[in-house]
Amino acid sequence: MRDIVMPDTEQATSTGTHPLDPLTAEEISTARKVLVDAGKVGENTRFPQVLPVEPDKADLRDYRDGDDFDRQVILTLLDLATGEAAEAVVSVGRAELVSFTALTTGEHPYGQPQYLFEEYALAEQIVKADPQWQAAMERRGITDTSLAFAAPLAPGAFGRADEVGRRVIRSLTFMRNFVGDNPWAHPVEGLIVHIDLTEQRVIRVEDAGDVPVPSAEGNFDAEHVGPARTSLKPIEITQPEGPSFTVDGSHVQWENWKLRVGFNAKEGLVLNNVTFRDGDEDRSVLHRASVPEMVVPYGDTSSTRFWISYFDAGEYLLGKNANSLTLGCDCLGVIHYFDAFVADDHGHPVKIPQVICMHEEDYGILWKHTELGKKPEVRRSRRLVISYFATVGNYDYGFFWYFYLDGTIEMEAKATGIVFAGASIPGEVNPHAPEVAPGVIAPVHQHLFCARLDVAIDGPDNTVEEAEVVRIPTGEANPHGNAFTFRRTPLETERAGRRKADTSVGRSWYVTNPGRRNQVGQPTAYQLIPQPGPTLMAQPGSSVASRAEFATEHLWVTRFDPAERFPAGDYPNQHVGDGIGKWTEADRGIDDTDIVLWHVFGPTHIPRPEDWPVMPVDYSGFLFKPHGFLDRNPALDLPDGASGSAGEGGSCCSSPG
Repeated sequence: MRDIVMPDTEQATSTGTHPLDPLTAEEISTARKVLVDAGKVGENTRFPQVLPVEPDKADLRDYRDGDDFDRQVILTLLDLATGEAAEAVVSVGRAELVSFTALTTGEHPYGQPQYLFEEYALAEQIVKADPQWQAAMERRGITDTSLAFAAPLAPGAFGRADEVGRRVIRSLTFMRNFVGDNPWAHPVEGLIVHIDLTEQRVIRVEDAGDVPVPSAEGNFDAEHVGPARTSLKPIEITQPEGPSFTVDGSHVQWENWKLRVGFNAKEGLVLNNVTFRDGDEDRSVLHRASVPEMVVPYGDTSSTRFWISYFDAGEYLLGKNANSLTLGCDCLGVIHYFDAFVADDHGHPVKIPQVICMHEEDYGILWKHTELGKKPEVRRSRRLVISYFATVGNYDYGFFWYFYLDGTIEMEAKATGIVFAGASIPGEVNPHAPEVAPGVIAPVHQHLFCARLDVAIDGPDNTVEEAEVVRIPTGEANPHGNAFTFRRTPLETERAGRRKADTSVGRSWYVTNPGRRNQVGQPTAYQLIPQPGPTLMAQPGSSVASRAEFATEHLWVTRFDPAERFPAGDYPNQHVGDGIGKWTEADRGIDDTDIVLWHVFGPTHIPRPEDWPVMPVDYSGFLFKPHGFLDRNPALDLPDGASGSAGEGGSCCSSPG
């Protein structure tokens, strides 16, 4: 599944000009050199993860453009020969090693660094050289294995004696009919190879079942699909005067919005210091926003797949697997691209060009009213789109942040790619894996994303209130039976802040600033509006429920702690369970203080034939919307005919002549 291509290896030397800028090539190189000079890097040293250390909030408040700042980088080191791992913090400004800490990967609760790209190729070499695997393939009538694809997969954590404390990966096998064929269409069912990456050996081979390998092809490129339809007429998006946004380094300004665009190897796209202009004031909305983790648990009971539960950020690094985006394909319109640098397996900087796409989109009607006897008043909506895509094996994920003229922020995740396939007897019913093509099954699974919203509504001290609409029984308080009301309940501690969405009562959450009031005397606020689906379907006590505890609720609210960045912990790979569930056991107060919202969302996928051989985008997300943050509609002053369709001197809202 995790057949990942290294990004472009172009290097550059550049220096960040703001503490929230993404890491530069020069900073990554300096961090590595400091470790080399300190004697911490040998022939077998690799760098599974290299990330910026988030700057202290107090330092950011005091920072002024042009001030010196001390950028720090946190690097994970792995010794391929021994499996030993460590974590180093380096000041790249001072070129100093700040700390060096061994990771206790061999002790309970274990945990391993993220996988290296080179380990995927290594795993395939180990598999194909193994006599047991060769025999299993021969038993299926496959003697030429040159076209076989050994898909390396994170193993989960199940307490097996020959796996705990070791750097393990599993491999399933897929075939190709020819070079360039889509291997996911030809799964070799029931064949699982368990690999010790440090010792570079097969631990054991499981071989269950004799289901034939599906032979029908699942290719979807133009060469194999055939001539493209000719009925679609061109759509052109033009902005003859250029876009409405301005960009200065990582700083973006668009209409009333200001923010900084960041990127790192684990989370991918990060948004910082998001403010909305209200009169003469840039009012704070978010200190930081990202999607730092997601889990993809499978609901299949077979030995081939029961253990699958990918953590695409924590095990594989979403940002390191990001795509270079292309005009006309990934992005349409007048585009501004951001490049980014990540570290390769050896700790050297690698450029991912055009990794973030930013553009404007028309978004239909923002507001409209037609008063009797008067011309209609219509104003068109527009949104700023900031996005990136990551490909991790068979799945592709798009992360889109939308900023609207009325002060709304929307986050949308787009899941596409190829569903993870197994093989079956054609027509055989499987309650956990529907048939999507003859003899090809795709197990039920979930994509549960976790957004981290470091909120700052008019400043750092905020409170969360849960809101619901409430029915009133017919009686003295509701004599005609038509009445209903609403209630808002403060969430005062972290345990109280573990919540599930409930569409039957329209449950949502308000983030308020008790220290600032709007013109009607209420605390200023933003509303988190979920688009809820099921939370984690796995049973309590299961391995995945322990490891992905964050996915068992739609909302968590925690007191801000700079060490708490990833909801499944820093190293979920083979870890028995860490992260937000452990943090909230302290039950810290979350009222009128610096808080973080963690919102879980995403599709529960029961695959269908229409998802094969490539899946149309599945959308999920949420809204973060001003609710009493502003005193009136902030889009009243939009120009009549804002889309430009009326032409000079005209109006799209003029009465017909």
